[in-house]
Amino acid sequence: MSRVRGLEGASQSRTGWRNQYSSWVRHHRLSAADSLRRVLEHPWSSVLTWMVIGIALALPVGLNLALDNAQIVSAQWDSPAQISLFLKNDLSVEDARKLEFKLAGADTISTTVLVAKDAALEEFRELSGFTDVLASLDENPLPHLIIISPAPGLDPPALIALRKELLAMPAIEQAVMDMAWLQRLNTLMELGHRVVYALGGMLVVGVALILGNTIRLAIESRRDEIVIVKLVGGSNAFVRRPFLYTGLWYGVGGGVIAALLLALTLWLLQSPAQNLAGLYQSSFVLQGLGLMGGLNLVVLGGLLGLLGAALAVSRHLSHIEPR
Repeated sequence: MSRVRGLEGASQSRTGWRNQYSSWVRHHRLSAADSLRRVLEHPWSSVLTWMVIGIALALPVGLNLALDNAQIVSAQWDSPAQISLFLKNDLSVEDARKLEFKLAGADTISTTVLVAKDAALEEFRELSGFTDVLASLDENPLPHLIIISPAPGLDPPALIALRKELLAMPAIEQAVMDMAWLQRLNTLMELGHRVVYALGGMLVVGVALILGNTIRLAIESRRDEIVIVKLVGGSNAFVRRPFLYTGLWYGVGGGVIAALLLALTLWLLQSPAQNLAGLYQSSFVLQGLGLMGGLNLVVLGGLLGLLGAALAVSRHLSHIEPR
């Protein structure tokens, strides 16, 4: 008999747990639907809130995308980085060609081009216009020049080490590597990313505050309803749930607006960017967020909506109690 009662008690406990879980899921579903309905009942105010959130999210993400595209362009500039080797003045053309052939076989060097001193002087004469002055010179003052292109994939430290190795050769007088501007560009890129992160952090806080204020107004407009729910025994979690979903819908809508704004901006800039890249014989194409990036932006907006709603609800809901 006692065994039968134990089985009945276990069955009732299991049924009670299932009912509680089903009730919890049902209330989440109803709260989500009701919150979305309330948001859509005021389309103009909701659209304005979504636009504010979307612009606040799109600004730092768009700036970060611009910096990423600039880094792609600078990476394409890094590949043809060259080192100019000025040879000793007393070096003959034959010795310069032997040195060029030796350098061309190195693993760290991709291509080599020898510019003989006579060819360099002739080119300088044509470009400068100082034909009479150069004709009066007793000897050619220009040295032989070897222009080398380092192997692809060498980072700046490896390029600096290569320059030092080349400069140590007896036949080389000077090795010039114009990498300072690239280093300055990379430093500016890093600074730009830091500025974007700081701006993004401030705008994220602003989005959370905007959503918090919106939820606070929603709480105040439903104060009487909240008091009645608490009078009949509704818990704070029960009352809090619809407002959390309201913040979620506002955040998701703002994320969608941000993704659409970035996609529209990319569409407007794509053609001019391709035309500009074509003028420089480049195949560069603007990189956008992509599908996963857009979804991540929507998820970020939803999380910010939940955060702002949670902050507002935890602060204001505790002050509303039945008297």
